[in-house]
Parts: sequence; C-alpha cells; structure tokens
Amino acid sequence: MNKDFKLNDKVIMKKQHACGENMWTITRDGVDIKIKCDNCGREVMLDRLEFIRKLKKVISLEKKES
Repeated sequence: MNKDFKLNDKVIMKKQHACGENMWTITRDGVDIKIKCDNCGREVMLDRLEFIRKLKKVISLEKKES
C-alpha cells in the first residue's frame, strides 16, 4: 500500500466519520497530521503513527512524474 502522502492529498480512512463519509483531505503535515472531512468539514488532528495505522488508501492529487 502507498503510505506516501503530502499536503492536500485525498485519503480514505478505515472507519467512517460520524457523518458517514470516509474521504478526507490532509490540511497539515508534520509530527501531527490534520485531516478535514470532505462531507461536513470537521477537522481532526492525529499523531503521525495513529494516522498511518488508520489510513486505508491515499489518492494523490498530483500525477507522479516518471
């Protein structure tokens, strides 16, 4: 699985948010990761290890250059 992520990437988490959505956008990248729900706009901050553990898939917005 691709665990490389950066700012403004869309990610799918293993569990859904209370609003029913599991698609999030990364809004802060560092020791802590802040993600924003694409459905309701709620922001959650997780430490990096917890974020990686709960991450299911990364959908990169930029195309990777070969």
